[in-house]
Amino acid sequence: MPRTATLQRKTNETDIRVRLNLDGHGISRVATGIRFLDHMLDLVARHGAFDLTLGAKGDLDVDQHHIVEDTGIALGEAVLKALGTKRGILRAGYFLMPMDETLAAAAVDFGGRPYCVCEARVAAKRVGDFQTELTEDFFQGFAQAARANVHLRVLYGRSSHHRIEAVFKAFARALRFAVSRDRRLRRVLPSTKGLL
Repeated sequence: MPRTATLQRKTNETDIRVRLNLDGHGISRVATGIRFLDHMLDLVARHGAFDLTLGAKGDLDVDQHHIVEDTGIALGEAVLKALGTKRGILRAGYFLMPMDETLAAAAVDFGGRPYCVCEARVAAKRVGDFQTELTEDFFQGFAQAARANVHLRVLYGRSSHHRIEAVFKAFARALRFAVSRDRRLRRVLPSTKGLL
């Protein structure tokens, strides 16, 4: 069965359309109006081996917050929808991502209880056209919508660009592992509770 999702998230502030294939080839077409965010989402698709088409419009004349947070929410909703019953998935994944002088860690668990811890502060207020403080808002939105635990940490690094990029790459790789299917457990829900 293909694990895909198509959805639209429309509010008074944003209009976001997402098409996702969890078993893709890392192909992406992303346009949010924020070039650096587009770059980060391209990385998520490539490093996660997902096919992702995402278009976002919104009140960028106000500020970037609504687009960034709602994009995280829409992506989380799409992942949750594509996972279906979650039977046979590994459920949890982690990754340690080096990027030159920077090292970032990510862990993701689709256990059904949303929680996000993001320790990825950067010195610069902006990287390219992106408000860096919104990095956490993106991941908070994703965790809530996907009903997942998302833990992210930059262990060290000088470059603000590298710190954010390493976090997105680590997240993508952890996500890729968590949504992977285990043939031996294809009919098994990965929980002793019987509910995710």
